[in-house]
Amino acid sequence: MSYRTLDATQIIETLRRLEQRISERFPASGLAKVGRELVAIAETTQRKSEAIAAPNVALRAAIAAALVAGVTGLVYVALSVKLQIGQAEIFGVFQGVEAAMNIVVLVGAALFFLISLETRIKRRRALRDLHVFRSIAHVIDMHQLTKDPSVLLMRNAPTASSPKRPMDRFELIRYLDYCSEMLSLANKLAALYAQKLPDPVLIDAVNDIEQLSTNLSSKIWQKITILESHEAAVPSTDVRPPDRREAPR
Repeated sequence: MSYRTLDATQIIETLRRLEQRISERFPASGLAKVGRELVAIAETTQRKSEAIAAPNVALRAAIAAALVAGVTGLVYVALSVKLQIGQAEIFGVFQGVEAAMNIVVLVGAALFFLISLETRIKRRRALRDLHVFRSIAHVIDMHQLTKDPSVLLMRNAPTASSPKRPMDRFELIRYLDYCSEMLSLANKLAALYAQKLPDPVLIDAVNDIEQLSTNLSSKIWQKITILESHEAAVPSTDVRPPDRREAPR
């Protein structure tokens, strides 16, 4: 097992455990459904990232064909040019050199197009797949949006349109922590594409998703910090039993 690269199998296993934890603590919540959806996305990501990293056989065959055609053309030109000492064959030599240069230019352009075409195809597929991670990050953020710690701590009377907040402090902290974990794991799934295909455009797209996940996670941890700091500031409610010793007479 390598500790220098991300392992898609380990990420999927971690996501499954997270989904189980959410389902056990909040079985009827929408966050549990998001967890199951993220597990399905992870399994699809593993297949797609491996498929994108695999070589395109058709394009590789076309590259090989272009190389063979170029070498064949150069050999034909070389055999067609007859340089005989003492005779005026300079014009024919120039024609042969010009033909060879044309072949080199054409073959080089064909190779550049075919090689860059494979990269562009893989990049377009990866960028299309990466869009789902931006969407799932915003979905996770929507689930924690109404989890306002100030309402729980101040215990204000809700209005008729106020969302239901049945969680206590501990449950709210766990819920927010699950959201943060899901954002982090979604970001790791996106990084699989950049790991399989280290293209500069693709790396920038993954970095954008990482920045989005970090910003959303920062908001979540601000809420967790408020809840934990308030819990630490609450004085202990330990009540000592009364002293039953008889007073001296």
